[in-house]
Amino acid sequence: MTAKPAAAAARATVYGYPRQGRNRELKKAVEGYWKGRVTADALRSTAADLRRANWRQLADAGIDEVPTGDFSYYDHVLDTSVMVGAVPARHRAAVEADALDGYFAMARGTQDVAPLEMTKWFDTNYHYLVPELGPDTVFGADSAKQVAELREALALGLTARPVLVGPVTYLLLAKPAPGVAADFDPLTLLDRLLPVYAEVLADLRAAGAEWVQLDEPALVQDRTPADLNAAARAYRDLGALSDRPRLLVASYFDRLGDALQVLASAPVDGLALDFTERAAANLDDLAAVGGLPGKRLVAGVVNGRNIWINDYQKSLATLATLLGLADRVDVAASCSLLHVPLDAAAEGDIDPQVRRWLAFARQKTAEVVTLAKGLANGTDAISAELAANRADLASRASSALTRDPAVRARTAAITDADGRRSQPYPERAAAQRAHLGLPLLPTTTIGSFPQTDELRVARADLRAGRIDTAGYEERIRDEIREVLSFQEQTGVDVLVHGEPERNDMVQYFAEQLTGYVATQHGWVQSYGTRYVRPPVLAGDISRPEPMTVRWTTYAQAQTSKPVKGMLTGPVTMLAWSFVRDDQPLGDTARQVALALRDEVNDLEAAGTSVIQVDEPALRETLPLRAADHAAYLDWATESFRLSTSGVRPDTQIHTHMCYAEFGDIVQAIDDLDADVISLEAARSHMQVAGELAEHGYPREAGPGVWDIHSPRVPSTQEAAALLRKGLEAIPAERLWVNPDCGLKTRGWTETRASLENLVSAAREVRAGLTADNG
Repeated sequence: MTAKPAAAAARATVYGYPRQGRNRELKKAVEGYWKGRVTADALRSTAADLRRANWRQLADAGIDEVPTGDFSYYDHVLDTSVMVGAVPARHRAAVEADALDGYFAMARGTQDVAPLEMTKWFDTNYHYLVPELGPDTVFGADSAKQVAELREALALGLTARPVLVGPVTYLLLAKPAPGVAADFDPLTLLDRLLPVYAEVLADLRAAGAEWVQLDEPALVQDRTPADLNAAARAYRDLGALSDRPRLLVASYFDRLGDALQVLASAPVDGLALDFTERAAANLDDLAAVGGLPGKRLVAGVVNGRNIWINDYQKSLATLATLLGLADRVDVAASCSLLHVPLDAAAEGDIDPQVRRWLAFARQKTAEVVTLAKGLANGTDAISAELAANRADLASRASSALTRDPAVRARTAAITDADGRRSQPYPERAAAQRAHLGLPLLPTTTIGSFPQTDELRVARADLRAGRIDTAGYEERIRDEIREVLSFQEQTGVDVLVHGEPERNDMVQYFAEQLTGYVATQHGWVQSYGTRYVRPPVLAGDISRPEPMTVRWTTYAQAQTSKPVKGMLTGPVTMLAWSFVRDDQPLGDTARQVALALRDEVNDLEAAGTSVIQVDEPALRETLPLRAADHAAYLDWATESFRLSTSGVRPDTQIHTHMCYAEFGDIVQAIDDLDADVISLEAARSHMQVAGELAEHGYPREAGPGVWDIHSPRVPSTQEAAALLRKGLEAIPAERLWVNPDCGLKTRGWTETRASLENLVSAAREVRAGLTADNG
């Protein structure tokens, strides 16, 4: 059947695009600026070149309306804080002295001033900088960045739409500033913030903006009546402005629920909604509220978060249904394409058959354009694209890569007993204390040590054939010995080998497991200049041979102190990969868990007494709606226990989590049944320690006392103060001392100084406890 063309020609658009450039030019320029090798003017020039290249690429692909304002040197939420004048008092002098240096100081901190807290952007692996607000916050408009970037795009002859974080989401993402009462609600500042947004909108209108997009993804979460009333008031007031562009309010990542009625009835000019699988309820809900008569609907039917090709027929059916629900329907990705790599065509090492299943940002842009063309002109206009799409979908569905009968049989045979340790925690703890003989307040690190330029060169030389495997491995052994020697000299109690052989905490394992496909150029921004290459989880997972035993046992042979075995947990292996979407996530997690269980058991058999299975993604993968939490946490915690429950009672199982809000998953942390958990806590001032205590968490914990995402070196006194604060919530016999996260991104100079101060702080506090008890 041939679909009829839309009454009004559908337009193609996106909400944002990868910032880094084809060869991560932005990362190199920003880090060069930090090191004094790149001038501010050169950095700005590189950024402008990248913006122009992105816009031209989008326009050449057929995008009718390009986004502006989505580009950022570090983080778009930090950009919003600058736009509304919400600069913390401790950073104001730096910002006034030099806006660019002050901006980076807010993001990274300085030796004397702490940065803003950083946490996950909803349930993605992107991190944003948390606004700090209080009852005395004074807002002020600074639209210079937004106006300048709009003018750049208009000067190229393009139709451009500025994209801003909406005022309600901005306040809902904020936290009380240090020194402000913990129960302060930033949303009470809405009436103070709206005039600032009004001024920014007027500036953009004067600069030539016809439409402005205001992103309100916080409204897809469970919201209180007060939150919804705030959203209604915000868009009533902004919609009533006389001097404004047309307003497009966007949501993504999930269904809007009750907020849809609020936005549909607001005096705005259009809505941009997510219609991908996890937000499919938006379709029926939109019909139930009577659609958007007289308004524009931007339909996010191309998934902006995964890398699998779109099902054109399914998307066109959704778009056809939407035609009767709005004055005009345009086509978009479901969210910013910031969350996917740039171009699948660059992945020449991937099997061509598999590459046909993949859509990165450039391919998703083409999908949006194709769907808009089909909606506007009928399916006959895209018959060749439809035929190719059907063939690619069929190829994936029938591929032997996606199904391994042996893996499926083993997964089906899992029993409840496989996910339980042989003894309860109190008995295990006694056995571990006797076996390990650790002091009060034991010190450790999270796993990785600095990845030096020499290591990166050695890895590149190996790939290029300039050195052989033997030469490369000798370099790795040298690095392991150096890392161990430093830890022993410093006085760390439980050591790590530093992971010099690993390129990434997920990719390293993915390259050794069946069912995964690695990319060479699939970089995605995690935060600031930290980019990762998520592997593609395309098929059933198994472990052909041990992955970490060799290097861990080598490290243990160099020292009499315990060396941790270091693994990445099943939930994080999924969350930090582009995971298959053709079976339930829980099924895939159990496959990964069984592979890791084999590795854990092999590490123990080789003499490893402490094994850490990191799950930093447990919280970030939590569904945005509370109704969906239980089902997710059930398979997530089960998969962790399945990975770790095959060991003896005297083998100590650690886990680690960082940069997330932990309070609403404390029960799940408990359900993991890990013997020790280390958590990010430095930037949040030990908040998680209190949350664990309030829950009655019964096992050992190490809330971090060193913020490793900042280059500043914490003093012994600072670390000791955080440690004492931790002791207010966690008994000394159950408290560990550690950094917030791994040290891969830090330099050796700051690492040495910071770790020495951390150990000194532990000794100081330990001595005080011993004296008190004596």
